[in-house]
Amino acid sequence: MAELPIITIPDPLLREVSTPVETVNNGVLRLLDDMLETMYEAPGIGLAAVQVGVLKRLVVIDIGDEEDEDAKRPICMINPEIVSRDGEPSLYEEGCLSIPDIKVDVERPSLCTVRFIDRDGKQIELETDGLLAKAIQHEVDHLDGRLIIDHLSRLKREMVIRKFKKLQRTA
Repeated sequence: MAELPIITIPDPLLREVSTPVETVNNGVLRLLDDMLETMYEAPGIGLAAVQVGVLKRLVVIDIGDEEDEDAKRPICMINPEIVSRDGEPSLYEEGCLSIPDIKVDVERPSLCTVRFIDRDGKQIELETDGLLAKAIQHEVDHLDGRLIIDHLSRLKREMVIRKFKKLQRTA
């Protein structure tokens, strides 16, 4: 496994729509493993392939275990598709590995059902709530070229983007 570089705004790749994975092969599985290592090292609870520069519909998530904070419970999703969003919308402060040190209050439905292919090539449908539902919606947004800053006013969004462009110039 290898830690991969995470791209940050204003990289235009983050605004692209990712393409479906055609076959689950060793290359896809290796990328998922590298994405998990990258996510854990960052540290984060989710990562989409586009965030490491790969425009494929791949997501890794690990919200851990409430009973044991050190327990890892990774979920690897190939071609995830949200099939339903339900429940009371709730506000949650979200961060993003591609927009470091920025937190945004994002309102999302509290429940979601996602359909995806797992590492074994098996079709899975998973009903989720709470943090996992929020994380899945966040990561699927990445696959569709959407970012948490899209939930900000235009003025605040432009301020964040300007900050990152300035940081990029001085790096």
